[in-house]
Amino acid sequence: MEVETPYGPGRLEIDVAESPWLVLALTHGSAGGVDAPDLLAVRDVALEAGVSVARVVQPFRLRGARAPGPAARQDEAWLALIGALRARLPGLPLVQGGRSNGARVACRTAREAGAEGVVALAFPLHPPGKPERSRADELRAAGVPVLVVNGDRDPFGVPAEADADRLVVLAGEGHDLKREPARVGAEVARWLAERVRPRCSPDRSAGAGR
Repeated sequence: MEVETPYGPGRLEIDVAESPWLVLALTHGSAGGVDAPDLLAVRDVALEAGVSVARVVQPFRLRGARAPGPAARQDEAWLALIGALRARLPGLPLVQGGRSNGARVACRTAREAGAEGVVALAFPLHPPGKPERSRADELRAAGVPVLVVNGDRDPFGVPAEADADRLVVLAGEGHDLKREPARVGAEVARWLAERVRPRCSPDRSAGAGR
């Protein structure tokens, strides 16, 4: 479904689980799409675990741009998309996340979106070769538990364990996390079951939004 935002239309690609207890909103990086291997792997395991999934195409990507533009505008557009998602699947707790730049957006907006947690895939800790320009403050300021899944060969760096609820570093993976995306999906499913589900009370998760 297309959703109007203050900065143009975005799109929600929604897969509804049977008797869902949670909705997971996932988005792309600056130049990628919502069919990235790690995002698809996470979607598949989430659906199996009773989590409805919305893959979110942000306005800048829908119009073909490769640069997201100012962070404040990107965040405002994201919150409009999340508002539409909540209206489409009412009553379900929300976890939001994405890969690379999308993980940054999810962290920055988690409080305002009312998210229970953030899934940060390939979080870009700093521009390649510029470790002094750390973005760790975005992880620390999320205000909710954050799962970070990064590859040990990521040129954008790997966050510190202290800056996330859980840090998973996958050996042999680069920034695209595409060598073994099933491992990414398994780590997300484990974290949702162990860290997020206990936060969601039974009366909020009993089939809402079906």
